[in-house]
Amino acid sequence: MKILGIESSCDETAASVVEDGRRVLSNVIASQVEEHKIYGGVVPEIASRRHTEAICGVVEKALGDAGCTMDDIDAIAVTYAPGLIGALLVGVNYAKGLSFSTGKPLVPVHHLRGHIAANYISGEEIKPPFLSLVVSGGHSHIINVKSYTEFEIIGRTRDDAAGEAMDKAARTVGLPYPGGVNLDKISKDGDENKYKFPVPKVADSKYDFSFSGLKTFAVNLVHNASQKGETVKAEDLGASFIKAVTDLLVSHTMEAAKDTGAKTIVLAGGVSANSRLRRVMQEECDKRNIKLFMPELKYCGDNAAMIASQGYYEYLDGKRADLTLNAVASMPIDFNA
Repeated sequence: MKILGIESSCDETAASVVEDGRRVLSNVIASQVEEHKIYGGVVPEIASRRHTEAICGVVEKALGDAGCTMDDIDAIAVTYAPGLIGALLVGVNYAKGLSFSTGKPLVPVHHLRGHIAANYISGEEIKPPFLSLVVSGGHSHIINVKSYTEFEIIGRTRDDAAGEAMDKAARTVGLPYPGGVNLDKISKDGDENKYKFPVPKVADSKYDFSFSGLKTFAVNLVHNASQKGETVKAEDLGASFIKAVTDLLVSHTMEAAKDTGAKTIVLAGGVSANSRLRRVMQEECDKRNIKLFMPELKYCGDNAAMIASQGYYEYLDGKRADLTLNAVASMPIDFNA
C-alpha cells in the first residue's frame, strides 16, 4: 500500500511516498531556513506564503521520484495538528483538494505521532508497545506508545520545550537560527562542566519537565558577565546548557522506564538529532539492558515520510477525514477525533 504524505506544520514544505508504512520511495523537502534566518526565527506569515508557492511542485516531485502517479496512491496522509495554523492550512487544504479530485481517502495525522513513526522507516524491527521521548522546538513529552495509534502521555514540559530553550540559549550567545543545531555544533568544543545549571523539579510529577529556569539562568549568566566586563565563551555555555537539558530528559525517561517496566525506548522529534542526547541516552539504555531506537538524522526534523508512515497505520485503524477537516494549532497526542 502506497501512502502520499504531506507536511507543512512549520517552515518545511514536504511530500513523500511510503510503501506499507516502512519503505520510503521518495522524500522531498523545500526548506525555508535561509529566509527565516534573517529574522532569527520562523515568521508565520512568510512560512504560510512559501508553503503556498512550493506545495504543488513538492508533491509532483515526490510522486515523480517514487515513479508513481496518483493512480498508484492508495491514500493521502496530511499533518493537521499541531503547528502554525496558517502553515497547516496550506497542507490540509491542498490535501483535501487532491483527495476530492482523485477520490483517494484522506487520512489526518497528528504531527507528534509522525515524529514517533520516523523510527518505523529507520528500523524495520521496531513495533509498539514502547516508551517514547518526543523532543522538539515546541514539545517535550514522555509517551507510552501502546499501539501504532494508541498513545498515553506520561510526562510533559510545564513551560518551555527543550528545543525552544536551546534556541533561546543559542540566541543569547549570538548564534544564528536555527539555534539548537548551531548550539550543538559549537558545544563539541566546549567544557560541559564549566557552568553548573540548576536541576529543575516539578513538585507534583517526577516525569514532567521545566526548562524555563535553565533558559533564564543562561540569559542572566551572560548579562551579569557583560555588566562586569567579562566574556562568556559560547562553546562552554553551550556545552553546559546542553548537558543540563539532556541530563534532565534522560533521567526522567529512565525513571519512567523503570516504573513502567519498559524494555524499549524510542527517541523522536527535532531535538533527537542532538549529539549529546543520542550518546547519553544510548549509554544509559545500555546500562539497563534497554533497547534504544533513534531515527536517522535525516528523519529527525520535519518531513513527510514520517507522516506517510503514521498515515499508513492510521488508515489501517480506520481513520478517515472528509472535506470538513480543519487545521488545529494545538492538540494533545492522545486525542482521537
